[in-house]
Amino acid sequence: MSRANTMVGRAVERLEDARFLTGRGQYVGDLATPDTLHAVIVRSNVAHGRIVRIDGDAAAAQPGVAAILTARDIATVPMIPLRQQVLPEGEPYLQPVIAHDVVRYVGEPVAVVVATSAALAEDAAALVEVEIEPLPAVASVEAARTDKTLLFTASGSNRAILMRAEKGDVDAAFAGADYVRKASFSTQRHTAMTMETRGLFAQWDAAAEHLTLSGAAKVPFFNRRTLAGMLGLTEAQVDLIEVDVGGGFGARGEFYPEDFLIPFAAKRLNRPVKWTEDRREHFMAMNHAREMAATLEIACRRDGKVIGLRGTVDVDIGAYVRTNGFTAPRNVAQFLSGPYSIANVGVDADVFVTNKTPAGTYRGPGRFEAAFFFERLLEMAATDLGIAPDEIRRRNLIAEHEMPYKMPRTRHVDPSSETACDSGAYAVVFDRCLREFGWHRRVVDQGRLIDGKYHGFGLGCFIEGGAAGPRESARMTLRPDGGVDLDVGSSAIGQGLETVMAQIASDAIELPIDKIRVRHGSTTLVKEGFGSFHSRSTVMGGNAVGLTADALKREVARVAAATLGCTPEQVVIADGAATFGDRRLSFAELAQQGVSAEASFSNTKHTYSYGAHAVHLTVDPRTGRVDILDYLTVEDVGKIINPATLHGQVIGSVVQGLGSVFLEQIHYDEDGQLLTGSLADYLLPSVANFPNIRSVSLELRPSPNNPLGAKGAGEGGLIAVGGAVGNAIAGALRSFGVEPCHLPFTPPRLWHLMHSSSEAHREEVR
Repeated sequence: MSRANTMVGRAVERLEDARFLTGRGQYVGDLATPDTLHAVIVRSNVAHGRIVRIDGDAAAAQPGVAAILTARDIATVPMIPLRQQVLPEGEPYLQPVIAHDVVRYVGEPVAVVVATSAALAEDAAALVEVEIEPLPAVASVEAARTDKTLLFTASGSNRAILMRAEKGDVDAAFAGADYVRKASFSTQRHTAMTMETRGLFAQWDAAAEHLTLSGAAKVPFFNRRTLAGMLGLTEAQVDLIEVDVGGGFGARGEFYPEDFLIPFAAKRLNRPVKWTEDRREHFMAMNHAREMAATLEIACRRDGKVIGLRGTVDVDIGAYVRTNGFTAPRNVAQFLSGPYSIANVGVDADVFVTNKTPAGTYRGPGRFEAAFFFERLLEMAATDLGIAPDEIRRRNLIAEHEMPYKMPRTRHVDPSSETACDSGAYAVVFDRCLREFGWHRRVVDQGRLIDGKYHGFGLGCFIEGGAAGPRESARMTLRPDGGVDLDVGSSAIGQGLETVMAQIASDAIELPIDKIRVRHGSTTLVKEGFGSFHSRSTVMGGNAVGLTADALKREVARVAAATLGCTPEQVVIADGAATFGDRRLSFAELAQQGVSAEASFSNTKHTYSYGAHAVHLTVDPRTGRVDILDYLTVEDVGKIINPATLHGQVIGSVVQGLGSVFLEQIHYDEDGQLLTGSLADYLLPSVANFPNIRSVSLELRPSPNNPLGAKGAGEGGLIAVGGAVGNAIAGALRSFGVEPCHLPFTPPRLWHLMHSSSEAHREEVR
């Protein structure tokens, strides 16, 4: 793309914000027709049990009720397939779209009530009698490991899979190490808390035998293919439409039971059917994430060079292996070493099913957990070896001459899991972070008690994988007003997709940005699309836009040449027109001939943004409260398309990470009952909690794997938060000799850490 750069790199205000701020956004909740029916899902209130009876007669007799649907109404209950890491080990643990014999978590769908209004459907749902014979609940990895009670008797085990990431000879490295340290860590179960809950609006056209499902997000094309197969339809008979989406974060947009049940109801009743998830359903039904516990060992030379890393991470995946359920376990094993050059690695991810809501991806899946585990372990090693935290990191960061740097290989996963860091000046960015933060000037106050609070300073480094393949598509069409419609297979989930794609297209087709109209996500727009996940939309979608612009220019030249009386090679395309000599055809004139082009960008090599975080915080020894005084993240993203949208992504990502570190947690009791079912129980971060966040984004080393040179950059602000904060807390409380290794860092947890130390320290905080 060797074109004049006029829009790429500029901080263009988000084009989509105008309609959002003026109330012109269109969400699923805005969709309806006069004959729309409303659905409510009846969910299991038992974590594990056999379904004895479902009686919907009383509900069906209520005014306005159109149907009560259960598994008996579905000829063969479909199973939800895997989308990522499609492995045979996952097959025995797939989720049916509706429970028919056994329920395995609180919130699992057992029936659907359809009525003329949502209120009537809610009232009728309360009258559906569901009798379930309880079975022993498996509510923890410890209980699952015994296999005393099996969630799936045919599988013979509650262990769904054991994934192993390996590199070099880890046992030999440990045998010859000068220093070895072993420690245990854990991250808590929490979930993506989107502003807009999930919603679906299904319409069946019996005459045309065509289904339209609005409310698609993230991966509409995969979901269309899945839904069509379940309903016995061809893909051409199904369209998924993406309207505005109020947040995704990796969890929203995967194929859930409702993505079958609502279209099934619409087709069966031949009426439009609408469903909107309430917040309690969100806690019970949408993918959870992050519940992992690790026991890890690090092996070093005396100079702090890490020569070996090994251990096991236990992963609680919930009741079923959902579409992307194996992604986080794969990532935590493969990327535990993060941005560090470690020659010998052997890490197992031991994945278990339990009677909880199934888990999937959530922003930085597996990487957040891995960075927390390793950054804390590395900090412990630095303390033991008497090496400064910044120095031990500098000695171990991947060097530029090692690029492309191969990450550990993961067994039991597809070949695409073999990956390498593409480019980077890791030490340069790390040192920039230290200078920007004033690390050496400030760290002298590490652990000092000032005005009744202990001050702590912490560092953390990260890599962020992006640009998952295999392809992405785009289509450009000339409009009668002289503009261009740009249709992309990428999905918009709040990341500013319309703005970024318009900037790329504006430069590529050499038109003002206000002449570019971006449409996204829906299966009606392009022949093939792969969606937005794995920080891929800018890299894969943006490069598809560049290739499509080239194809459109060729098509414009071909069509114009016939009228201008020249060869296509003689046509000059500029300023929204095709010219030859003194003859000129505007895009508006050419649009009358239906000029369009579609192209795809294919790539199987991932990109890797990278960077460092630094934090200054205080801990109040009387309460355990932590206050963030300063938080800085510095990262290199290869090529910045829009500094403003990137800045927003990073700051929002840091806040989300801080919520994960201090506030958010989903609790279950020993019977598998969900105890965190509302926002009164589940704390979320706000700007008032964490007001002092800074971000510096660089473009030092473009990716060699795509023409734009761009790298995914939507998750790096979150990945290193746990490690950096944990290290800062350890620094603040170093006089207590405590090591914070278990998230979240709630005030009670930190208070107990401090007060379980020596008597002298307990006296100090009184």
